[in-house]
Amino acid sequence: MFKSILKIIKRIIVSIIVLYGYNIITQPFNLNIPINLITIGITSIFDTTGFICLVIFYIINFR
Repeated sequence: MFKSILKIIKRIIVSIIVLYGYNIITQPFNLNIPINLITIGITSIFDTTGFICLVIFYIINFR
């Protein structure tokens, strides 16, 4: 039980760091993805695939 809670918290923290790092790297190109509960949830649950889908979705819809 405790290990699963720690695993979930770890995934959330890693997804926040990944989104923040992406926003810092792409700031000159104005390709920022907002860090909110939905984007953190998608990145936490679907891992790298969810993050890549967020980037593609943002580029298609907001560029």
